Amino acid sequence: MHKTDLDLVEMTMDVMKYTINRLSATKVKIGKPKKAEELKALVGETITKSGIGGENAFKLWKKYLAKAIVPIDHPRHLAFVPASPTRAAILFDLVTSASSIHGAYWMEGAGGIFCENEAMSWLVSLTGLPKGAFGVFTSGGTAANLSAIVTAREFWRSLSEENKVEKGLIITSSGAHSSIKAMAKVADIDILLVNTENKLEANQLEKTIKNLTAHQKKRLFAIVATGGTTNAGIIDDLDGIANICQKNKLWFHVDAAYGGGALVSDSVKHLFKGIEKADSITIDPHKWMFSPYDCGAIIYKNLELAKRAHSQEGSYLDIFNDESALGFNPSDYQIQLTRRVRGLPLWFSLATHGTNRYKQAIERGIKLAQIAGKIITDMPHVELVRPPSLSCVLYRRIGWKPKDYLDWTYNNHKKGFALVTPTKWKTGNTFETVSRFCFINPDTTKKDIKMILNSMH
Repeated sequence: MHKTDLDLVEMTMDVMKYTINRLSATKVKIGKPKKAEELKALVGETITKSGIGGENAFKLWKKYLAKAIVPIDHPRHLAFVPASPTRAAILFDLVTSASSIHGAYWMEGAGGIFCENEAMSWLVSLTGLPKGAFGVFTSGGTAANLSAIVTAREFWRSLSEENKVEKGLIITSSGAHSSIKAMAKVADIDILLVNTENKLEANQLEKTIKNLTAHQKKRLFAIVATGGTTNAGIIDDLDGIANICQKNKLWFHVDAAYGGGALVSDSVKHLFKGIEKADSITIDPHKWMFSPYDCGAIIYKNLELAKRAHSQEGSYLDIFNDESALGFNPSDYQIQLTRRVRGLPLWFSLATHGTNRYKQAIERGIKLAQIAGKIITDMPHVELVRPPSLSCVLYRRIGWKPKDYLDWTYNNHKKGFALVTPTKWKTGNTFETVSRFCFINPDTTKKDIKMILNSMH
């Protein structure tokens, strides 16, 4: 065996040992952030003409770099929307990478795309969309939302010659995810925000549409509702909004990137009534469906409309239109051509554990939010800002200013104790800095919650 072969074997063993230790560990350190200059001083030059060798590079990763990250699955990582990929999903992410699959076209990636489609069928079944609805996996909610709105815009443009020269308009709430505003810029459409951080009600939307100018009404082509806001877990009036969209012939998109996982839950699924009337739905399995980053999903009621909007043409791509190469080509239904088979780890995890285990884990996240709400209510130094919703809890430390929240966050993070970050909540016309929990990891405990809250004394 050549030296390079031996090096590869040794490196493979090192990687597998690291992976096994990481997956079998019952306690994982949360990691302490360091500035780029500090990390550079610790590891030195890693990209050189001759290379520093895999063994040396891996040692630097384990000794310094891995300790400066926050594992998204740490039970006291409750900021933003964390994640908690199953061990099965993580292991199959390794298999996915090692298999070198191009997931754009059936001709190249049939086996992997088949598995993705099995997982997608299950996702679609949760939404209650009619027969024929289907979707594809994307890099995340931003790509999924953008793919949906481009599909909606292209469909609207196809309805008249006048629409082709107009700049489209969509309506959503101010509580919608930041990616909605970002993708409106990319798609070059205008966006109108209904001023509410709370549930977007049908009557608010109806009033907003009524107050549009005649020209704005001509340009309005889609409404974006939220199935679980990232900030507070709030679900809009999906059923009422769906009816308004039907009446006004508007595309109805539901961004359920975070909250969509709760469609598995018996206890809260009824809150999503109306989602089955959507034209498109975003769900991120890497959030509350225990997949590794990065795995989003976009689902369409009418898949053909997405194909008209996204299918790419080129002389070197003509073969994919040949009868012998026909199959399901994910690149036809979203903005990316080159893509990983991101749904493979989800498929393997579902196949390994079964959907009942998913239901139990998601119900646990909802339960943890209720537990946290009760603990906060019983403690004298903190109070709820609003009742817990899905797995999100907003609360305030009585008497604190914005800087107090920031200092507390950084102090806990530097200690490697917890990552819980502040957010803002609008009461009336005033934005207030508060703290927030988002429970995804079923291994988070009541003790973890109490320890974090006690650290606010």
